[in-house]
Amino acid sequence: MSGLLGKKLGMTNIYDANGQRVVATAIQVGPCKVTAVKTIEKNGYEALQIGFQEKKEKYFSKPEIGFFKKNNLPCFAVLKEFAFPSVENYKVGDDLSAAFFTEGEMLKVRGISKGKGFQGVMKRHGFGGVGGTTHGQSDRLRAPGSIGASSYPSRVFKGMKMAGRMGNDSTTVHNLKVLKVNPEKNVIFIMGCIPGAINSIVELYKK
Repeated sequence: MSGLLGKKLGMTNIYDANGQRVVATAIQVGPCKVTAVKTIEKNGYEALQIGFQEKKEKYFSKPEIGFFKKNNLPCFAVLKEFAFPSVENYKVGDDLSAAFFTEGEMLKVRGISKGKGFQGVMKRHGFGGVGGTTHGQSDRLRAPGSIGASSYPSRVFKGMKMAGRMGNDSTTVHNLKVLKVNPEKNVIFIMGCIPGAINSIVELYKK
């Protein structure tokens, strides 16, 4: 599935032709650069490796720096392969920008959701809490309640909903419509919200 890398800039409002307000997310798409071309003859599959966001050499290992210098490329912080249906028209060093997308098409967007740290069961899973405040109960309001029997099976089942780390997960949102494309600034606006914090890296896939 072909696509590009981008950076989430934030959310805004866009008004359509009927004057209706539509909530949209602004994404800076590239400029991305082709860093490798995978072919069936050499690699067994067709894909493009895309580089995004240049970074100083001091943050890379010698083999990584050697790879970039071999292809006369700057060092990129993010590399990602996208399975393009055909790679014949691409070569290493080609630039891909927001013009790759068109208004009205549907995208699949993948990003890392915001990390919220260690959270209890009420925030993490939507539990209602245990009982009320009567009968001297003052420290069990947000507790999960029973998590298993004592005599049998004498253990807690895997997957039991309990307190723990919340967020910071790979999250994918499907069927997001491209509302507007600004090729001059390499920015696209898609309908709705996408996972991740501002300035986080997202993957944009064509449907």
